[in-house]
Order: sequence, then structure tokens, then C-alpha cells
Amino acid sequence: MNRKTALVTGVGRTVGIGAGIARALAADGWDLVLNYWQPYDARMPWGEQPDDVRNLTTELAAAGTRVWAMPADLAEPSSVGSLFARIATEAGTLEGMVLSHCESVDSAILDTSLESFDRHFAVNARASWQLIAAFARQAGPDGGALVALTSDHTAFNLPYGASKGALDRIVIAAARELGGQRISANVLNPGPVDTGWMDDALRAELSARQPGGRLGTPADVAPTAAFLLSPGGRWVSGQLIKADGGFSA
Repeated sequence: MNRKTALVTGVGRTVGIGAGIARALAADGWDLVLNYWQPYDARMPWGEQPDDVRNLTTELAAAGTRVWAMPADLAEPSSVGSLFARIATEAGTLEGMVLSHCESVDSAILDTSLESFDRHFAVNARASWQLIAAFARQAGPDGGALVALTSDHTAFNLPYGASKGALDRIVIAAARELGGQRISANVLNPGPVDTGWMDDALRAELSARQPGGRLGTPADVAPTAAFLLSPGGRWVSGQLIKADGGFSA
């Protein structure tokens, strides 16, 4: 079988959206490069899960998927070049990419620090641009497909929301600029997905706002990302797609 290979970023926890998408792509026959950075998780309320990457890699490999786990601190400008050099050596050419990494620390206009603002844009916008450019430079004659996870957060989440807004524009530009290379590019907004970052009060509030009465899970979001990377989804490009269970309706 002529298998294709995709990079999925932000795969540091087995309960995360990135891990859910990795499982869906593996089920569709993709081999996978999993990028992660566990020091980020260590700064978050859920803490570092040191065994999760190994457990996910083992799970996917047991089902016949070739998996390469590659850490990279995407806040560092040189990390993308190093990551893609390793991918070229170990995994070969990528035909798909899903950007599910992020920096996400809540703060508002009056209490956002310069360091936090710059870090959000470095990870969510600059690194995403670098990853997209690196993906395009190594693409073969058949091109490929990329999907980036976004958010519609704005108030009281200034650096995250603003940097995700920049990401949206970068991806839409990629759809136009890279279309001649047969590369499709889309932005996917999953809405509120319960991956362990919510407390009980927030979980109840957001569940009540969902038309279906429940929050989304990574398994709800993953099929849309997998479709956009599939041959049947490649005609879809330059779109901001909401797969949020009607949350934004």
C-alpha cells in the first residue's frame, strides 16, 4: 500500500484534540509524525503527562501505523527548520499537516503582559506560518492538504484570540498562494471541546449553550479534519469551517 504521511502538532496528551485527530488519520491509513512540547503542558493546570506521547505512539503503532514522535518548542524560531530536517530524514515527504498546537493563557487587555502577548503570537501565528511554508517547500508534485485549529475567543482572552485571528488570515492566504502547488488549506473551529481544561462550573455553562446539550469531544472534531486531508476533501480550500455542534449558531 502506498501510504501517505501527515504531521500533527500539539499532540502532548492522549485526551487532546491533536491525539483525537491522529487516531482518525491513522484509521484512514496515514502514517504520522507527532509533534509535542511537554514543558507547555507542565505550565498548564492539568500538568505534564510524561507517558502520554509514548502511550499514544504505542496505541497507533499497534494498529499498523508508522509513527514518529518529535518534540519541538515552537516558540523558538529555529525549531521548525530543525523539525522539518528531522522529518525529511526519518519520515520522508509529508502530504498532510494538522496544526493543533497552541499557546493559551487567559488574560485581558489590561492585564496581558508583553511576554505573554509575544509568546502567543510566536507559537500560534509565527510558528504556524513557518510550518506552512516548510510544508509547501517540501511538498511533492501531488501537493497536499493542511488544516489549522482555530478559536473565536476574543474578550478576556486577548493574546490567544488575537493570535488565532492572525492564524486564520495566514491559512486563508496559504489557500490562495499555494493552490498552484495543489495544496489545500483550511481553518477548523471546533468550539468548546472538553479535554480536561474546564472546571465544573464552566463545563455546565458551556453545555447549557450547546444545542445538543453536551460539549464536544476530540472524537467529534477529528472526522472533519480527516475529511479535509482526504482525497474527497481536497476541493475544499480557503474556508473557516465550524465543526462545533451548533455552538456558534
